[in-house]
Amino acid sequence: MSSALLDMLYSRSCEGCGVPMTEEAGCLCWDCQTQIRWVQVPYCERCGDPVPGDITDVFECAWCRKRVPAFDWARSAVRYNGTAQTLLRQLKYNGGIWVLDTLVEWLGALWQTCPPSLQQADWLTSVPLYARRQRERGYNQASLLARQLADHVGIRFRGGVLRRTRATVSQTRLTAAQRLHNVRGVFSVPWPQRVRQARIVLVDDVMTTGATVNECARALRAAGAAAVMVVSVARG
Repeated sequence: MSSALLDMLYSRSCEGCGVPMTEEAGCLCWDCQTQIRWVQVPYCERCGDPVPGDITDVFECAWCRKRVPAFDWARSAVRYNGTAQTLLRQLKYNGGIWVLDTLVEWLGALWQTCPPSLQQADWLTSVPLYARRQRERGYNQASLLARQLADHVGIRFRGGVLRRTRATVSQTRLTAAQRLHNVRGVFSVPWPQRVRQARIVLVDDVMTTGATVNECARALRAAGAAAVMVVSVARG
């Protein structure tokens, strides 16, 4: 059945503003699509955090110079605000798996702009949820994104690589220092032989301070990973 006929039988509304949709593909109307704020240069070459101003040289932010992240580099597709925030919260908290195609399209566009080392990646994996939280939610949104992105770019997805060993409070309302403490030592690699010498792409939905993905990368490095590269849909 064609998408045009499906639109006639089952009306669609924009996930961003709620207006009826007909011609537009995906889950956003044209107006909402134009309001997405893509992450653009200049940004930190290590963690991908955008910075204001006109910077022409290779730039590394103060956080990365001070702490030296365990990941090789991190990049995000869009800023975590407005319509992008609405879609990600729909996926994370409201079972909105119908927004996945749009989010993965953003990740696919990001993939084309990442450093060349991405082309040597062996496989993708995702930031894990604590087992109880995943049972309550019914899925891990980062895993869904990683699996679909793997199909999109033609690189294998490998699940169960990382394990979250204890429950933590939400990072949302914590300061940067509190976020670091909250996830310290939370992740483990149950089968280190699976990651030895592997070049891994770690996928998450939102990256804010980078504390969570950095702890994941630290665990992967300790298990023998050759490289850990991070891609996320949004940057907080």
